[in-house]
Amino acid sequence: MNQHEKINYVEFPAKDLTATKTFFQSVFGWSFTDYGPEYTAFENQGLDGGFFQSDLVSSTANGAALIIVYSDQLEATLAKVEQAGGSILRPIYSFPGGRRFHFAEPSGNEFAVWGK
Repeated sequence: MNQHEKINYVEFPAKDLTATKTFFQSVFGWSFTDYGPEYTAFENQGLDGGFFQSDLVSSTANGAALIIVYSDQLEATLAKVEQAGGSILRPIYSFPGGRRFHFAEPSGNEFAVWGK
């Protein structure tokens, strides 16, 4: 639901749109709608968004915001990330309120997953 002056959408660069789509479909069950050869969108994942063709990457080392996904089964999600070709940037660690890990998807964008 669109809400006045609330965060509504997020976009990420992707070096390889096909690999990125395959990764998120495999690990998180996302579905995509293509809008031409250089853009694909996802919805109903907590926040709608998309990936655009680019050689850039989103990384906290470059000052980018970090998108964090929640998991009830953190270790199982980490295993799915690795099996789908993601790179673990920070293994599972504890922080106040839970545990999390950081990963890069096949196009190099950094995400994190947290759980209890």
